[in-house]
Amino acid sequence: MKSYDYKDLDEVLHSRIRLAIASILVANGEVDFVTLKNLVKATDGNMNTHLKKLEESAYINVKKAFQDRKPVTIYSLTAKGRDSFKEYVSRLEGFIHGK
Repeated sequence: MKSYDYKDLDEVLHSRIRLAIASILVANGEVDFVTLKNLVKATDGNMNTHLKKLEESAYINVKKAFQDRKPVTIYSLTAKGRDSFKEYVSRLEGFIHGK
């Protein structure tokens, strides 16, 4: 029988909020903080904590800019983040299909 060892799953992405953030970024490319927060339905503090963890793990890029004279923070996945997300999904599929 195939191993279903939970330790094979990426700890960074296994958090529900971080997985939601990564999924949104995979689907949409670049997304600003307010949009991410609204889509995930998390508080500012909770989002900041999880975004910091993703940034420290080199899974996301952070870009600061101004739009209509207002500061905006824009996030996107790095190549490492995209590869890690694909691997995470692949491992889940392996669990489901017994591979």
